[in-house]
Amino acid sequence: MKRFLMLFATLLPLMAWAQIPEVNPLCTYFLLNDKGEEETGDANGQTLNMPFRIVLTANPTIPDGFSSQVWYEWTMWKTDEPENIILRRNEETVEYEIVESGSYTVRLRAIFYGEEGVEDYEFPSEGEDGKYISFTLSNSQLEFPNGISPNDDDRNDVLKPKDGYKGIVSFHAVVFNRWGQKIYSWDDVRGGWNGKSGGKRVKDGVYFLHVTAKGSDGVNYNIKKAINVISGYNNGENEGGTGETGE
Repeated sequence: MKRFLMLFATLLPLMAWAQIPEVNPLCTYFLLNDKGEEETGDANGQTLNMPFRIVLTANPTIPDGFSSQVWYEWTMWKTDEPENIILRRNEETVEYEIVESGSYTVRLRAIFYGEEGVEDYEFPSEGEDGKYISFTLSNSQLEFPNGISPNDDDRNDVLKPKDGYKGIVSFHAVVFNRWGQKIYSWDDVRGGWNGKSGGKRVKDGVYFLHVTAKGSDGVNYNIKKAINVISGYNNGENEGGTGETGE
């Protein structure tokens, strides 16, 4: 009997704890990597390099004696600006797109109701901090090389952003020949120019790139630079032609 009472005394706190409702918030991110493939994972504690969409899920634990009715309150703010609430929603699941760099904090509160519909338990309870989620969207970055060698050797064949670009939310690039004729353009930062115009490889020489883009941190890019095309190809029609192509 004594042994049973000791075991019961040990289990009693666990039994009581199991009867307390709670939430286990999860912040899942969805983003496109530089290959155009969607990546997903837990955003909490992460530093992510691109604008992304988040899905907040409350994941409530509702023990017997409580109604399935729950009141939720999600709030999100930039970590260094807690007075400026960016998001306040009351659904169990919330979707939101992050397009500005910085560190973010998310907090979830919940009120659970008894079977009679009367407010019965608040999470977090008074005096507790509750559960927070934090993540960071890093500053944008965009750079281009000074030239390409489009000779199909799989090395520097395409004019595209240097590896490590990040946080680009809008993008437009145009290539001109030396006479100011537009010979190629594209609007996807993952794209590029393969050194062709109208389906034909352009002659070696100097071309001009103009890129306008915007970063998730509000930076506006206005890149103008000369591009050297060196492939060993110098025969054919007029340099660059007059045909325009794009993705």
